[in-house]
Amino acid sequence: MVWPSYLSLWKSGELRERIEKAYEILSSCRICPRQCRADRRSNEAGACRTGLLPLVSSFGPHLGEEPPLTGRNGSGTIFFTNCNLACVYCQNYPISQQGCGREVSIEELAGMMLALQETGCHNINLVSPTHVVPQILAAVEVAVSSGLRLPLVYNTGTYDSPATLALLEGIIDIYMPDTKYGKESIAVALSGVPEYPYVMKEALREMHRQVGDLVCRDGVAVRGMLIRHLVLPDDLADSGATLAFISREISRDSYVNIMTQYRPMGKVLEQDLHPLFWQMQRGITRNEYHSVVEWARKEGLYRGFSGAENC
Repeated sequence: MVWPSYLSLWKSGELRERIEKAYEILSSCRICPRQCRADRRSNEAGACRTGLLPLVSSFGPHLGEEPPLTGRNGSGTIFFTNCNLACVYCQNYPISQQGCGREVSIEELAGMMLALQETGCHNINLVSPTHVVPQILAAVEVAVSSGLRLPLVYNTGTYDSPATLALLEGIIDIYMPDTKYGKESIAVALSGVPEYPYVMKEALREMHRQVGDLVCRDGVAVRGMLIRHLVLPDDLADSGATLAFISREISRDSYVNIMTQYRPMGKVLEQDLHPLFWQMQRGITRNEYHSVVEWARKEGLYRGFSGAENC
């Protein structure tokens, strides 16, 4: 059996020290690159629309994730409400931007982790965790003391601060970052965040430094980084530049899932908004998808996308 890395930090007391450092940052919130400085320890809502306690929309075994995460028994997903991004096309728009979910205590969050382990899930998959890192760490401490032994997956939109990610070293076993855009102007228009390409690249470097390329046992991921890239209409994601960065500056052995799931949703359907929304009022074409796959092959990336080696 492969033991998750957080157990040694829990035994040594280092996990408790990380929790205290994370909550200090929460007092004048600098958890994410927005650095809104809200006093979230006093329950002031930050730019993420979240105060002291996390909000959760749902949790349960999920068979729709990448095969190395789902295995036979599913990935144990916890969907956190709200997000530090404002993606106009988010498939989970009611959760990420309209606050669909309920506030939970740290003990309740720990109980969710333990319940997912009890059902036989292969991992605990933390979806949109960026804005609630301190609360997640506190819940992990509680859950570990009650027997949690599954790897933790950090499933993020990758608008993450390297300083916050550093607090997760030795705690998160599997990073699953989105690589959304290669151009800042598109990131501002579609997700409402400045400097996204720079922030994303720095976050990828830090994640890969911590865990390396994806490693599987019996076809199930146990450690490493699994990268997602969503193909957008008219190459709004600047896919070639993004894939080139992954190959040349992260690793050619990176697992990259090139995704076809884009559909017009959320604010994209409000036709009187940004001109880019007109381009996004259709799904991607087969040619658009295959062009991105070819870019990946030219960059030497062969793990993760359709028809490629998975693990």
